[in-house]
Amino acid sequence: MYVDKTSTNLFTSSSLHFNHPTESETIRIWNQTSNDWEDAFTVPQYLEENAYLLTVSLARNNSITEWILIDNNQPADKRTVLASWETFLKRALFSDSDGKCEEVIAHGIASVYCEPGLRKLGYASRLLKDMLYSDIDPGFYQRLGWNPFPSYHLEFEPKVTPYGATPLYAEDLAALCGKDEAILRTLFSEPSTESRPRFAVVPDHDHLVWHHSKEEFGAQRLFSKIPLVKGAIAGPPGNRVWAIWMHRFYRHLDSRDSSANILYILRFVIEDRAPAAGDVRAIFQAAQTDAAEWELGKESIPCLQWYRGDGLPSTLDWVLNEKYAWS
Repeated sequence: MYVDKTSTNLFTSSSLHFNHPTESETIRIWNQTSNDWEDAFTVPQYLEENAYLLTVSLARNNSITEWILIDNNQPADKRTVLASWETFLKRALFSDSDGKCEEVIAHGIASVYCEPGLRKLGYASRLLKDMLYSDIDPGFYQRLGWNPFPSYHLEFEPKVTPYGATPLYAEDLAALCGKDEAILRTLFSEPSTESRPRFAVVPDHDHLVWHHSKEEFGAQRLFSKIPLVKGAIAGPPGNRVWAIWMHRFYRHLDSRDSSANILYILRFVIEDRAPAAGDVRAIFQAAQTDAAEWELGKESIPCLQWYRGDGLPSTLDWVLNEKYAWS
């Protein structure tokens, strides 16, 4: 649909509103975003994946909401979608500097999109002044009032190597997620060593199921098989180390650019504060081996908007700023 860019300043127009797309608008948005986000899929496969991911645990019970920015003067199904995005409802923990811990609500934002003809007009800026958790271009978001948090990454080349860790499978993960959350709650119940409040998205099982559902959907469609190993664990009870990962397929393995495919470590857990170095090494060697066996390449900056009421701090430590929380 045509928009006359000179007739009115739609960025500041009072007729602009957030709304939810109709079913036909959702399909239209998915077709538009396929040009940038289909990765190794065909367009029909990309549409199928989007519909499927709305049914998995992190999205059920209205935990994912689709949004559009529209001109309220236009009728549904005939209106121009100026920008689109999704929000994910997430469980999170907040602890003050004294260790008073409470469960709070966080909303992750994903799939922010403007079709090419509507870019550079301020529509994405308008919606992001009100909400955001993202990993794209921290400078852009900082100008809109968001606080970029440091994001530290280690990259390892895929390599088949002997390792002493035990593989983790899907049936192992729920119990480990429960233990992980318990460790986090214990930490948040202690006074902060930095005398600052802390925030963390809860590393629950729903997040892992979301990532692994996306992983398995892609692998099954592209290669007619799925990755069974979901991570690795090493060390004795009480002093264990484990990592949970996913395989992301940006290119088909038969393509010349299959090195763009990545094994992402979603969550790295240390059960005790003094793990054995050999156990940590074994985890990363297991990840390198799995990446090599799937012919993957090597293993951006998250931002957070903190809504605070009277008496709440202006800064905080974002704990567990890891890949599991990225939708």
